[in-house]
Amino acid sequence: MLTYDPLAGFPTIKMASSKVMKAIRVSEFGAPSVLKFCSDVPVPAPGPKQVLIRVHACGVNPVETYIRAGAYARKPSLPYTPGSDVAGVVEAVGDGVRFLKAGDRVFTISTETGGYAEYTLASEESVHKLPESLNYKQGAAVGIPYFTAYRALFHKAHAKAGETVLIHGASGGVGVAACQLARAFGLKVLGTAGTPDGMKLVLSNGAHVAFNHREKDYMDKIQDATEGNGVNVIVEMLSNVNLSNDLTLLAFGGRVTIVGCRGSVEINPRDTMAKETSIVGVSLFSATKEERAETAAALFAGMEAGWLKPVIGPEYSLDKAAQAHEDIIDSSGAFGKMILII
Repeated sequence: MLTYDPLAGFPTIKMASSKVMKAIRVSEFGAPSVLKFCSDVPVPAPGPKQVLIRVHACGVNPVETYIRAGAYARKPSLPYTPGSDVAGVVEAVGDGVRFLKAGDRVFTISTETGGYAEYTLASEESVHKLPESLNYKQGAAVGIPYFTAYRALFHKAHAKAGETVLIHGASGGVGVAACQLARAFGLKVLGTAGTPDGMKLVLSNGAHVAFNHREKDYMDKIQDATEGNGVNVIVEMLSNVNLSNDLTLLAFGGRVTIVGCRGSVEINPRDTMAKETSIVGVSLFSATKEERAETAAALFAGMEAGWLKPVIGPEYSLDKAAQAHEDIIDSSGAFGKMILII
């Protein structure tokens, strides 16, 4: 799994004897108000091949709002703690852990007990050392955004150097990651955002050209930027709004990867026929062990080379998790990665 497994909950985890922690707990599906701040949650103890992490920061992802609302295909057993992308310090390790030790700076791509907490458990295979070049906030912004962007671009769209990619919603966490990755791998990068500041952010993180998707003629401007040839790949964060238009922007053999969707959309399948274009869904849950290893290696190379630099957006304290869930869905324009400071 590339996101935390919400089917694993504290009732199935071995607990430390008496130590407690602050954490967000969800006992029923519903509005953001179901995110309850608790200060007496038992600290879990690591089992075989598990790592206990003292959390410094945790990323907030849109998928966590869908799970909380009960609108996601996979529903966790109640009660549970949300969160998958954490960065912090290894507190303790269980039997059989080979590559990590207490005191290591780390980040995760999944957790087993949820990341909206002072401590979390994760399997060793989902925990990676955090280079000194990144702080804990940036470490918490790597997991879902960068693994999603890599999967969309290379595992699903099979993007190649020299192709043109359009990243819709390029100023958010996944969008910034996709811009940095696409630029580093030799693609021509076009990005959209909804504010002037968002457009500046997109340009400063790898896009060659940025467009304001709130302008009525922005699609014409995108076509002009491709000299009428269209784009080879589109990374789509809001397919229920943009998918029909996306199909008209594609070049022959173009691919749209669906990263985000908040409802249904009407399209004309004929728009895919003449240019033999494709619509491909993206799900981290479907990634194989080999794909996860490939992605981790590519991202670590980016950290070492210095081009992988997560942009941090709004920051919230743990007790403001409900507000974060409201804002990540209702914000007028994404700007970097939203995180909780633990």
